[in-house]
Amino acid sequence: MRFYVNIDHIATVRQARMTDEPDPVRAAVLAELGGADGITVHLREDRRHILDRDVHLLMETVRTNVNLELAATSEILALACEWRPMQATLVPEKREEVTTEGGLALTEAAHLESTGKALDQLVSSGIRASLFIDPDEASIQAAADIGADAVELHTGEYANATTATRAEEISRLRRASALAKELGISVHAGHGLTYENVSPIASIPEIEELNIGHSIVARSVFTGLERAVRDMAKIIRQARLKA
Repeated sequence: MRFYVNIDHIATVRQARMTDEPDPVRAAVLAELGGADGITVHLREDRRHILDRDVHLLMETVRTNVNLELAATSEILALACEWRPMQATLVPEKREEVTTEGGLALTEAAHLESTGKALDQLVSSGIRASLFIDPDEASIQAAADIGADAVELHTGEYANATTATRAEEISRLRRASALAKELGISVHAGHGLTYENVSPIASIPEIEELNIGHSIVARSVFTGLERAVRDMAKIIRQARLKA
């Protein structure tokens, strides 16, 4: 299983004071030293955390791979095609949200069409393209219909589930992962995953990549980033071995 570290919230701290520290590019180095298989960043339209400068430097310095999260807007798509990261993940984006609240609305015809066009633009630039979607059959089938290489299953509802509903959310993710694999789509997962809840997701055999950020950055305040990444990587490896 690949483990990508999202460093957006390193940039969030920097932007709180509009200064030059902490530097997300330096954070990427530490994340790789801690065992990350790749670095994920979300370049939002409002540039609330990650900046163009960050992505440009990450493309030059990251030794693993960069996964660029982006909305299907012309400006950001053009930048992605210019930078050509190894992977780009199309995500929904609302200006007023604190963080991404759910998957792409692929069951709506207009959104499916615009997502398909964005997907084609990325693929034609040689970028592996993934779609951030809710773990439901209709969204997975729609992703297959427009030719997605991969989907990232939104694990937010699982992360927020109560004890009574968590088992059903895990089953939902298992069913979605199996269907995507059956349709020839690579399966990733992320959102709201923590040191306490990641193991059941890491044990789903079809899931080949996890994207985790906030929990790691939060722990790094106390342990340092390299140690925080190393601790998460260990939990993921152990869960995978037991799968």
